[in-house]
Amino acid sequence: MKSFTITIQDSKESVFIEMMKSLNFVKKIEEVSDDLIPEEHKKIVLDRLKYIEENPESCLNWEDIEQKLKL
Repeated sequence: MKSFTITIQDSKESVFIEMMKSLNFVKKIEEVSDDLIPEEHKKIVLDRLKYIEENPESCLNWEDIEQKLKL
């Protein structure tokens, strides 16, 4: 089974839903929020990125890590 994400105009929502309901092969219609990542999680990531930007020496270079893993 496949799932799709479709963006439509708000004013056309009811028409679209009715059209989808009329198709016998459509198994489920579910509205999904655009904001799947909570704001507090976004803030944590942004804070970490800022820290890395201000303290680049605190991070490891991926190429160096990759080389160590290959040894």
